[in-house]
Amino acid sequence: MSVPYETAAYEPPESPESPEEHLMRLLGRALNSFELPDEVLRRLDCALAHDGSLHSAHHSAGLHRETYRHTWLLADGSALTLWELVHNTAPGSEPQHEVYVDEEELRTAGSRLALPPDTPDFELPVQVQLSPVPTPRHAYVPDASADHARRLLRRAENADRPGADLADRLSTACGHQITQAFGGPGRASRARVGFSLYEHAFLLRDGVEVSLWEVEHTATPDGRHMCEVYDSEDTARRAMERRAEQVSP
Repeated sequence: MSVPYETAAYEPPESPESPEEHLMRLLGRALNSFELPDEVLRRLDCALAHDGSLHSAHHSAGLHRETYRHTWLLADGSALTLWELVHNTAPGSEPQHEVYVDEEELRTAGSRLALPPDTPDFELPVQVQLSPVPTPRHAYVPDASADHARRLLRRAENADRPGADLADRLSTACGHQITQAFGGPGRASRARVGFSLYEHAFLLRDGVEVSLWEVEHTATPDGRHMCEVYDSEDTARRAMERRAEQVSP
């Protein structure tokens, strides 16, 4: 008679894990985790939420095979799934874990086991219920985002730039996007004076979105380029207005 594993013993719901911790635990127990493509791991670096569920199980004469579906919600709003195969090689032996990118690879791996591959004891419909995380406002790029925040703050010349507390929070950034914000004041009389406003949006590892607003202008006594950074769009636009007024006749 088949007795499927208790899923609560496998993934304790009362033990909260971050998406990163869930991934590290999965990769740590999988014998073939080194075979996963680098691109898959890079995408998972900015996961916002995760869910793991038992997909199917087969038990016979002390041998067992279970498959689990692990799904992550990514920063761009898409989802990525890894499939885990858990089995033993002899009655009473320790379980072995393998991980695969798609379900077809999972089936191929399962067909090599001693258990019949075609008729599992039961198969569960997959109902992934991810943690409630708001859909990100931006499509973030996980590309040295924390370093990008450090460099942006370092080149800011305004005395009222964001302080150490915000800089510390941005050290956990795992994705960012730069967009130009239009509608600057455009009131400077000298043609050589120019203003630009950019939003640098960052996604932190806890799912929080933080933006820095960069003002680039040449409203300086010698016309040189200057960078100022603010923690809100309103503050940045007021700074642009002040600079424009300073160069008005």
